[in-house]
Parts: sequence; structure tokens; C-alpha cells
Amino acid sequence: MTRADTHAARTARTARAARIHGAQGTDVPVTAEGLPDWLDPVVGAMRTVAPEQLSRFLPPASGVGRQSAVLILFGEGERGPELLLMERASTLRSHAGQASFPGGALDAEDGDPATTGPLRAALREAEEETGLDPAGVQLFGVLPKLYIPVSEFVVTPVLGWWHTPTPVGAVDLAETARVFAVPVADLTDPANRVMATHPSGINSPAFTVASALVWGFTAGVIDRILHFSGWERPWDRSKEVPLDRRS
Repeated sequence: MTRADTHAARTARTARAARIHGAQGTDVPVTAEGLPDWLDPVVGAMRTVAPEQLSRFLPPASGVGRQSAVLILFGEGERGPELLLMERASTLRSHAGQASFPGGALDAEDGDPATTGPLRAALREAEEETGLDPAGVQLFGVLPKLYIPVSEFVVTPVLGWWHTPTPVGAVDLAETARVFAVPVADLTDPANRVMATHPSGINSPAFTVASALVWGFTAGVIDRILHFSGWERPWDRSKEVPLDRRS
């Protein structure tokens, strides 16, 4: 990337952050008012779940880690409730080829990492990666900060309701291979539940949906949301899918 390209990308990010700031006002609103009834269990779980119930990897007490945010965006498709996911480009240095929520590191333009910064970052990154219009998203909650040791990201999961969907797709193929929606019915289907087994010996919940293996951080968060929302169905944890050592 040339210096001119870098400047253009930075200018575009700043413009997007300003647009989100202007659209949402000084404080990015977070409200559970007006949500569809089927999201009630998610809202209830969000208000009571503790960090250690979501993951054993929590932000270091030292404060080390790069602040980031992901958008856990619920919509309603032809088959009912669904989640928006994307597949990261295979050429990226970290988490290459993995299915993930839209999201990324906070920029200075996003604001305070301790307050509304993660909210703006989640919306901005989702727009940059998928092309969605943030004006069609209602943020309704934030989960406790989590940690991804391999990349040292401190991640704030931001929950959103896609009340006015807009067309989405991979905006930059150097970063995103594809964007896709997964019906919650497929995520809760026991036939699509497996344990991903890493050569290091770590086993973790995963999903085989939409021609993808969803594993790692993203699958762990989805697994916990399904569990604490009461949507989880009994599934066979002895069914394993091996991961490549480079994963």
C-alpha cells in the first residue's frame, strides 16, 4: 500500500467515524426498547452473565492488549432469526480464513475505549467490512470484555438488532473473503455442532454452517449466547473436527 493509499484509507475511516458520530449523536444510544420478542432471552442473558461465564480468557489485569470490538448483529431472514458473520481473507496475518463477527481495533476517532469507543468501532468496522448501513442497526447491549491471547486483542462484544437490513458483501477482498448470514436454527441444530480440536490439545465448541467451520473466539461467544439464552439443544460433544496446526 502506498503512502497515498494509506492516507486515503485513513481519511475514509475518519469520515465513516464522523458519519456514525453525527448519525448517533454525542452518545451512541444503546436501548432494548422495541426489540422483537424473540430477542428477550438474549437481553436477559446479557444483563446477568459474568465475564468468566463467557470465556476463560479475560483481559490481563496489567491492561496489556489492543482495544477492539465486534458487532454481534441479529437480523431476521427467510428462516427466522439469524446472525451476520464474515470470512476473513486467507492472506491476513492473524486469524486468516476464519469465520468471525464484523469488527476490529479501535481507532482514535472512535473515542474513549471505556465508554462509547467500542460502540462506534463495532459499527464503523461492520460498515468497512460488510458495507452495511449503521443507521439500520439498533445497539441493545454490550457483553463483558474478553481476550484473544494469540493476537492480544481485548474485545468488547457489542449486540445489535438489524431492524432495517441493507445489502452486504465483502467490501475489501484483501480483508474479507465473504459475508454471510447464518440462521439461529442452524446454529442450534445438534447436527451442526462439533468440537474443534487443535493440535495443541485445546478443544472448543464449533459450528459447521454455511459451508464454513465457525470456531475459536467467534464460536465460543455464540456457544455461550445460545446456552445462557436457553436456545441450546443437547448435542454430541464427542464429535470432533481436527484443526490444522497453522490455525
